[in-house]
Order: sequence, then structure tokens, then C-alpha cells
Amino acid sequence: MGFSLLFSFVIVVGIYSYNFSEAREPVCSKFAYEEQLLEKMIRTEIKVETMVNEIKKTEDNVISTLGDIKQTVSDFTDMFADLRGNITDEMLKRNDEIDRRGESFKKLFEETRTNLMSDMEAKREELTQLQGKLERLPIAFHAHHVADLLLDTKDEIIIFTKSLINEGTGYDTSTGIFTAPVGGIYQFVVHTCAYIKKHAFIGLVLEGTVIAADSNYDGDYHTCSTVGAIVRVRSGEKVWVKSTSSASNRQLCQSSNIMNTFSGILVNN
Repeated sequence: MGFSLLFSFVIVVGIYSYNFSEAREPVCSKFAYEEQLLEKMIRTEIKVETMVNEIKKTEDNVISTLGDIKQTVSDFTDMFADLRGNITDEMLKRNDEIDRRGESFKKLFEETRTNLMSDMEAKREELTQLQGKLERLPIAFHAHHVADLLLDTKDEIIIFTKSLINEGTGYDTSTGIFTAPVGGIYQFVVHTCAYIKKHAFIGLVLEGTVIAADSNYDGDYHTCSTVGAIVRVRSGEKVWVKSTSSASNRQLCQSSNIMNTFSGILVNN
């Protein structure tokens, strides 16, 4: 419709131009007038046809350009849709992977925690049983035979080198020291014999403190005496026997008929 209006406008303008020019030209004859009119109409038709062709060409270019733009927009829309679809699919895959790994990690963590708790419980039970065994284990020792009978050094530990019993392995025959395997109330007894006309000053020691002491002397024969104590000893504490006084006339006596002994027993824990 727009094209028809444009064409009509061009025709009217042409006719108007023709009439205007015709009015100024002198009229010679009817034949000359018709010839001039025909020539003018032909030129006008050519111009109109040229204008129509230009308009058509312009219209075709516009339609082509619009088509190209539409195709470009369509391609861009499709590309964007594909890109958005790819991004969405990739994001969904990533989310699924993250969820899967999270569940796997959570499962592994729970298994590790369960195993660790189980191991800790088993170790705790083991320790409880071991503690119970230690607490119920009879602790007792009885040692004899002193290697060095001379008491010429003060505070020297008297080592009883042979043991008849050593339940709990608390007594060490190489050092003469008893180490309490468990804490509790213990009874210790020290029996020593002094050589004839020799003195023996003996002390029972708990962690460096003398808890019982005795002295022995006889001018006519060997003499023996016993000293002991009941004391609470903590686990790991040490008990031993020592010489509390030193001199050249300090000496123990020992034979098949005379024995020096050191013993101890856990009474209650």
C-alpha cells in the first residue's frame, strides 16, 4: 500500500510539472503540442520507472537486511540457548559430582570415626582389664644373701642378691630396690644379723625417708634382730634397706645357719 501511494504521488508531481511547463511554452500547433506532451510523458514514465526500481531495490535491500538481522538474532538466540544449556548441564554435573564426593567423604568420615571410637573403646577395655589384673595381682617378695657384709659406708644400700619369691617382679636383686608395681598398703620386714663384737645400724627407707630403724651388737656371739613397717606406697615409689651409720666395726654376719632377709607384701590396694 505504501508503494502505491508513493507511485501516485510521483505521477501527480509529474503531471503538475508538465502542466506548469506547458503553460509557459508557446502553442505552435496541435501536432507539436501532442508530440511535446508525449515526449514529456515518456520522460516522466522513465523517471518514475527509475524511481520505482530504486525504491524496489531499496525495499529489497531493507528486506534482505532485516532477514539477515533476523537470522543473526535467531542464530545468536540458538547459540545462547545452546550455551546456556551447556552451562546448565555442566553446572548440574558439577553439583552432582560435588554431592557425590560429599557423600563419599561423609561416609568415609563416619567409618573412620566409628573405627576410631571402636579402637579407643577396645583399648580402654584392655587398660581396664590390665589395671584390674595388676590390682588383683599378688605383690610379694622375699630376698636374702647379702653380697657385701661390711657396713663401712653410710647410706650404702644393702643388696639382697637372691630371691625366693618375687611376685609382681617389684624387687631388683641387682640394686636391692623394691619398686611398687601398684599403689596400696604394704608390709615390709628386714631381718639382719650382726657379726660378733660388730655393730649393725640398719634403716628401712621409703623414697629417701627412713621409716623404720634398728641396731645390733653382741660381744659374745652373733646376734640378729628384725624391724618392719606397714606403710602406704604409691605406684612407682621405691623402698630399700641401707646402713644408717658407718665405721670399721660395722659388719653383718651370714652363714648356713644365719640369714639376712628383706621381704615385702601388698596387704591392700
